[in-house]
Amino acid sequence: MIVILIYLIPFIVAFGTVYVLVPVMKDTAVKIKFVDQPNKRKIHHNPIPLMGGVIIYLGCICSMLIFDGFSSRTLTLLIGGTMLLFTGLMDDWYKTKGLDFPVLPRIIVYLLAASVPIYYGLEIKGITNITGQGMIFFPSWISWVVTILWVFCITNMINFIDGVDGLATGIVTISACTLFVVSMLKDQQGSAIMAIIIVACCLAFLAYNFYPAKIFMGDAGAIFLGYALAILSLDGALKSATVVSIIVSVFAIGVPIFDTIFVLIRRMIQNKGLHKADNLHTHHSLMKWGLTQIQTVSFLYLIGVVFSLLSIIIFLVFK
Repeated sequence: MIVILIYLIPFIVAFGTVYVLVPVMKDTAVKIKFVDQPNKRKIHHNPIPLMGGVIIYLGCICSMLIFDGFSSRTLTLLIGGTMLLFTGLMDDWYKTKGLDFPVLPRIIVYLLAASVPIYYGLEIKGITNITGQGMIFFPSWISWVVTILWVFCITNMINFIDGVDGLATGIVTISACTLFVVSMLKDQQGSAIMAIIIVACCLAFLAYNFYPAKIFMGDAGAIFLGYALAILSLDGALKSATVVSIIVSVFAIGVPIFDTIFVLIRRMIQNKGLHKADNLHTHHSLMKWGLTQIQTVSFLYLIGVVFSLLSIIIFLVFK
């Protein structure tokens, strides 16, 4: 019973915070005209409030401070996540004016945020073989590069798939649930609490973000959630740094990872800029084939669940 409460109470607090505050932020965004304007690339036809990410951020950070204290996880998420939130909000504000925020400042902030975990000791320091024997420690610079690349990539990958109502929020929910199970199996209580808080915030927001969406989380919310997932995997599944733990982490976040790989390949084939927004993502392809938004999101949820189950099975077989 005590074990259940350890995770149930943070879930209720995080869920309640986001669920109650989203309508307030929705009305505020409309009043200040912080809304996502439709265009040829986007699939919505009416302006949608664009500040949901602020509430997701508040729900996660406040809950982490209450239930995880000033741990390395919380401090990393607070410092790096705040940097990303404000950068994302600036990017979103530009979008409300029909403009594009410069790429270089975003990349610089993303890289700085991706470096924060290293300061707090959250890094991939080495790797063992599949049996868990014979740890090979990386030189510091390799450890830093690998860690920064992992955080940078996962942060952006969640943003890349945020193109259909409820898609990114639902996929993050599935991934966080998987990492919650893995953390429980590895007896990592702190990581499990972080995972359940992310799940709660996403589920509460999904009540307003599923089709037809009443509010978007914007780039601010997407990159924050991507960052949170990256930190969670570093502190949880990737902490042991075995071949198995890497495979588990990749499959746990499988949908955005494989979607990004396919999109990058398509962009290179078509000689398009790797950073430019387009309609080459999996959800765009599914809708071109005739699937509705709900069918597209449901299908990708299913793929996410399959990846997650595979991730857990691999962990249980080779742990």
